[in-house]
Amino acid sequence: MRAPPVVLSVAGFDPSSGAGVSADIKTIAAHGCYGIACITALTVQSTRGVQQVCPVSPALVSATLQEVTCDLPPAAVHIGMLGEGKTALAVAGYLERNRPPHVVLDPVLRSSSGADLLDDAGLTLLRTRLLACADVVTPNLNEAAVLAGMDVATGEEMKVAANRLHELGAKAVVVTGGHLGGAEVAELLSFRHQGKLRQQEIRGPRIQTRATHGTGCAFATALACNLALGKPLPEATVAAKHYVAAAMQHAYPLGSGPGPLHHLFKLDV
Repeated sequence: MRAPPVVLSVAGFDPSSGAGVSADIKTIAAHGCYGIACITALTVQSTRGVQQVCPVSPALVSATLQEVTCDLPPAAVHIGMLGEGKTALAVAGYLERNRPPHVVLDPVLRSSSGADLLDDAGLTLLRTRLLACADVVTPNLNEAAVLAGMDVATGEEMKVAANRLHELGAKAVVVTGGHLGGAEVAELLSFRHQGKLRQQEIRGPRIQTRATHGTGCAFATALACNLALGKPLPEATVAAKHYVAAAMQHAYPLGSGPGPLHHLFKLDV
């Protein structure tokens, strides 16, 4: 029997399983891949928001990454919440030493409820080292604004911000546009093809649902899975967008806040 591609999630633990490592494992399974994980922080949270964050020892993060990937080499890596600079340093060191294929960096800075999920030292490391380690970076509008040092509230500003992220070392960028208004949601894919910069919008209808917790995690992890499965970046980005939309459409009415996606909706078909 042929083994599926291994996909590594490096992220925090959300006990409600709407985001973070436990949600990533569901997303990876939904794509027919095998998920492995390194937890960067424990959190106290639910659909109502993040109440507390407790970082995991950076030494433990480094040891976990080295041990699990030596035994189970990943075909793709999703980097999510890092929590603090020391953890970001440990992850950057691992990526620079090992150069795994298809690194997707989701620069998680704040929770949707407003809790800080990365300190200033971690933000500096994102800009100076992690962006260059990633094959694709997937910021939302707020994250793109912080990383690029500008306001990002329009489609044109998304393009300018993507250009600035390229200047900081990002090879490819997907700025997710879910926070923009309108009946459609447009993601901006910016990448180089045959030496030329290409920027294209990937549009889809806005899903009217309360199930929006963890959409960024799901998108970035789905993108990593599709890259692990051999799809080229534009096709993998479209597939990830379609997956998230379907997982939102099929979501159960869970929790009293923004609910989780139904990551394993295909099992109901």
